[in-house]
Amino acid sequence: MASQVTREWSGIQQFPVATQTKLLELLAKLRNDNVNSLTILVMGKGGVGKSSTVNSILGERVAPVSAFQSEGLRPVLYSRSRAGFTLNIIDTPGIIEGGYVNEHAVEVIKRFLLNKTIDILLYVERLDSYRVDNLDRQVIKAIADSFGKGIWRRGVVVLTHAQLSPPDGLNYEDFFAKRSEAVLRVVRLGARIKRQEFQENAIPVALVENSGRCNTNDSGEKVLPNGIAWIPSLVNTITEVVSNGSKPIFVDKKLIDGPNPNAWGKIWIPLIVAFQYFVVIKGIKKQIKEDIAKDDRPLWELRDLGLADRNF
Repeated sequence: MASQVTREWSGIQQFPVATQTKLLELLAKLRNDNVNSLTILVMGKGGVGKSSTVNSILGERVAPVSAFQSEGLRPVLYSRSRAGFTLNIIDTPGIIEGGYVNEHAVEVIKRFLLNKTIDILLYVERLDSYRVDNLDRQVIKAIADSFGKGIWRRGVVVLTHAQLSPPDGLNYEDFFAKRSEAVLRVVRLGARIKRQEFQENAIPVALVENSGRCNTNDSGEKVLPNGIAWIPSLVNTITEVVSNGSKPIFVDKKLIDGPNPNAWGKIWIPLIVAFQYFVVIKGIKKQIKEDIAKDDRPLWELRDLGLADRNF
């Protein structure tokens, strides 16, 4: 992260005192676990609230957000430090274009992350979307193909637009549970994670409301309809994932380029040579000897023609 200027995290002072206190406690907990920096990668489709979530976490309007402006074409890194702790958040553009994954956009993100370590993946979706589709699966598959399915052990599903009234008479918790289940199912299928592995390493789901209409509690903290102050709750979820025993993802050239097909082919060379010798060549020799045994010509003539072994 040497190329990025790290600024003092002044935005934390914009939070209510109760939120500040909880955030500083969580940062202290990370430092006690010898974690002095954290790099968060934010990904998802366009228009789901990725940049707004970055702004909410930092308490600053660093990422441009506009309903009338398309997303940027390149990832952007925001670095902030506070009390000996450095927080890096990488905002990325949506990777869907024309109903398909934009491979060029994926490559731009991968190259941007070269030689960086991903501590946390925030996969952002909307709570108020009532179904998942093939586009969701495409995005998740692209993430797993780019960084390995192991990145989901460092993943948090973030559902934005969480200040809503559920449809069809559902209560808030039931609607949240059903929406979470649907998103997690498509994550498992898109990343090709085995069911047992997925159950053993559950991906947490966090709720987010970035708009100014979010309710507040008596302490001035932004709270959701279930009463949870969502900013410290999200950061707490992140710290729990960091401490789950999984390894962060280091993005090196090998990871970006993927497996070398030529290197894979070299594995088969000894087997092919052995097959040729024991099956093809020895078979031909055996056939020649059988033909020689049936041939009436003198042995010296066969030797002159190179059709008989000198020791035959």
